[in-house]
Amino acid sequence: MVATSDLTHAEEADITIPNFWDHKAVYDRPTVIPDKIQFLATDNYPPFVFRDPQGRLTGFNIDLSRALCQELNISCALKIKDFEVLIPALAEEEGDAIISGLSRYTSGAQDLLFTDDYLKLPARLIILNEANTDFDEQSLAGQKLAVESGTRYEAFARKFWPAADIQPVRTPAEARQAVKDGTADAHLGDGLSLSFWLRSPAADGCCRFTGGPWLEPGYFGEGMAIATRSNDPERAAALNYALRQLHQKGMYQELYLRYFPLSFY
Repeated sequence: MVATSDLTHAEEADITIPNFWDHKAVYDRPTVIPDKIQFLATDNYPPFVFRDPQGRLTGFNIDLSRALCQELNISCALKIKDFEVLIPALAEEEGDAIISGLSRYTSGAQDLLFTDDYLKLPARLIILNEANTDFDEQSLAGQKLAVESGTRYEAFARKFWPAADIQPVRTPAEARQAVKDGTADAHLGDGLSLSFWLRSPAADGCCRFTGGPWLEPGYFGEGMAIATRSNDPERAAALNYALRQLHQKGMYQELYLRYFPLSFY
């Protein structure tokens, strides 16, 4: 079973920050830096790109794209498009890079050039706050584990915890409620969504993360990256350099904590 490889802890609190870059490596600034980057995104993807109550664009990807351009000292713009036309818009040069959670396995994306991952979305377990502190997430033998039926979370649980009492339910909400009600000992689900639920009125302070995070290849290994045209390697290289610099300078950590105050790592 594979958990995320590189994690760092914020000094001011016991908060885990994901690290997808080698902090010991030294990266040279590319010799060719574009004059500008026109990002393409969709605006209904909270907390990454969305509109606040005043209609202003905000989100993790918005602030990340701005920080990338500041690091490269170039101009930056963002154009909103429907998700299904992002790839055609990039091909037609309406923009230079897609920053909208585009999967490498989306139809047409195989011809694009992706940067390094800047965020991965791991699976996490939640249990009741008062659950036994000796809860063993490595075996879960005999434990009632609620999972959304037919998902990669159920498939993962059945493969790696064969001795657990797997309890498939229709929705993540039902699985979370099962833990809250005590009809399940734990729930395996999307760490990002769970991090927001744990702080919500619906959770009512019932539960906490335990174990993981899990980024098992074939289940949860695909990360979020920025896509550029395949004939634009200079722009991709510049973005990769800027992503690494943002992490080394602490800006990535600042953005992560701004949007994910309860770390899902």
